[in-house]
Amino acid sequence: MTKKSQPIPGRHVIWFGWKLLIILSVSLCVLALLRLQSQPDVSSYSPSISRLSRDNFNGHPKIAFLFLARRDLPLDFLWATFFENADVASFSVYIHSEPGFVFDESSTRSHFFYNRQLPNCIKVGWGESSMIVAERLLFEAALGDPANQRFVLLSDSCAPLYNFSYIYSYLMASPRSFVDSFLDTKDNRYNSKMFPIVPKEKWRKGSQWISLIRSHAEVIVDDEVIFSIFRKFCKRRPPLEASKGKLNLKLQKQHNCIPDEHFVQTLLAMNELEHELERRTLTYTVWNLSATKMENEGWHPVTFNYANAGPQEIMEIKAINHVYYETEYRTEWCRSNFTSVPCFLFARKFSRGAAMRILSEGVVGPFDASALLNYTPMIWGF
Repeated sequence: MTKKSQPIPGRHVIWFGWKLLIILSVSLCVLALLRLQSQPDVSSYSPSISRLSRDNFNGHPKIAFLFLARRDLPLDFLWATFFENADVASFSVYIHSEPGFVFDESSTRSHFFYNRQLPNCIKVGWGESSMIVAERLLFEAALGDPANQRFVLLSDSCAPLYNFSYIYSYLMASPRSFVDSFLDTKDNRYNSKMFPIVPKEKWRKGSQWISLIRSHAEVIVDDEVIFSIFRKFCKRRPPLEASKGKLNLKLQKQHNCIPDEHFVQTLLAMNELEHELERRTLTYTVWNLSATKMENEGWHPVTFNYANAGPQEIMEIKAINHVYYETEYRTEWCRSNFTSVPCFLFARKFSRGAAMRILSEGVVGPFDASALLNYTPMIWGF
């Protein structure tokens, strides 16, 4: 006699259904994660250049000049004279510009900038994490040349205050990086959501215009943790807009943070490297407090023009030998390898007129004004 099959209890059917649902859910999550990882993200970053150890380099060291430009380099004629009086084996040039912009005879006055733009430039927004990405791309490209032993980050409005020989000797004489870094005690830019990966006691603030030794540039490029936290929790508050009316009140309650004024300083502090720094910038800036009806009060750099870039003003900048940090009650006396030196090698923001004036004064080297006057740019039209 055939034995009848026993019916499956209802609870077994339910349990089997739950197991199937769990397996399906896990599979979908894994698939989504794999797809997410395969998508390119211009705000993310991972180093790709295989680098030689700095200890293996025995040749002539170079300074890498890293220009962070919005598009062109309006002061290229000034830098052309600066580099013209330098040994070409002592420097290299890298430019991060607008994606697709090419530096050639039609867009720059100087052959020193021909094809020096990075091939992987991204669109950069002021006060956004994309600024840090662009900086790291510059350092990464420069680290590809083992001869580059000093790395100077410059804006497109920066001007040198000395000739190449002086700046080279100044930087090479010091085994330290020059990074403006101080405790951020007055601003509320630290986001508690960064804790514990970024502790508040390691939070620092300073100018983004830095000069690094090679080992510190490697730290900036190789970081895979701290930048992800900055990208997530250090964001600029949306600007005030008249069209948003009362919504502005809500927007201004959002946490406000400017990543490029904190990232390098905080990262180096977290790596216990502050004892290897001269905690000051080499780039001089005059700050002026300005405000309009629909803007938050904020510090804005003053632009040097022809009238205020004369010999007296430049000499006053060169005479500065210390910087006072109010939040730390600290006076930073300017030294290079324990020798007293002027604090600043560069200044910003310089107009073309201001650059013309310091050229005429012979600040960066011999200058033939007729060469500039005879130059007719193809795309600027001035």
